Amino acid sequence: MIKLTSFQASNADPVCRAIVDHIAQQLDIQITFVNDIPYSERHRQFDAGEISGGWICGLPYVQKVDTQQAKLDLLGAPVMQKPRYRNQPVYYSDVVVHRESSFYTFADLQGASWAFNEVGSQSGYNITRYHLANLGFTSGYFSQAIPSGAHQTSLNMVLDKKVDASAIDSTVLETEVILHPEISRDLRIVERLGPSPMPPWVISKAVHEDIRDAIKETILSMHLIPIGQAILAGGQIKRIAQVYDQDYDLIRQMTQVAASVTL
Repeated sequence: MIKLTSFQASNADPVCRAIVDHIAQQLDIQITFVNDIPYSERHRQFDAGEISGGWICGLPYVQKVDTQQAKLDLLGAPVMQKPRYRNQPVYYSDVVVHRESSFYTFADLQGASWAFNEVGSQSGYNITRYHLANLGFTSGYFSQAIPSGAHQTSLNMVLDKKVDASAIDSTVLETEVILHPEISRDLRIVERLGPSPMPPWVISKAVHEDIRDAIKETILSMHLIPIGQAILAGGQIKRIAQVYDQDYDLIRQMTQVAASVTL
């Protein structure tokens, strides 16, 4: 039994489960999608080899490969449908504020309150610190920076005016707007950070090479068959593209620059 999971926002769970089910059906192998445990436990089981792979943020991917010496194969990374992604496996961090606020640019946010999902996030944490480093700030830019635990929680904190702003994974935000169209009238995007390399699908090299290769071929070819196209479209995904470890060097570079910054 192969176990796969998602380290993405929970609103991506339906498309993740559909992709995993598709792989199992196409290859006639037993694969389970694990999403009923906390993210910390998913990481623990993944690091322990109890979970074999899944869809992971680019920051923990490079941390696991570089620091923990994890042996992982990259299966591919989604290319989103919207034109701003330019048919590439990238995404953005949309800095959002409440539409009734007086904030119109990132510069306006100096001294404002900020929410971020977690320190292990490229889109919500790492790229914000990278951006501040490039602006010449190492600490004290925001009056407070609150870890929320999830992008959707950060978003709700902005909508409820509990904080002034947050950087939200653009794919998470787009899905939330589809699920809850009414929120778009209460939000304003004041900055787009990125692009960052898209979170990849990965699998442990402890899985037999033939199976890894078959899963990779299945996931990369989904957009070529109607059922695969329909599954991907459910997550606003155009296709899943082949990616390589060096494609995530940008995150490594951002992390080095961001190291001096405290939110």
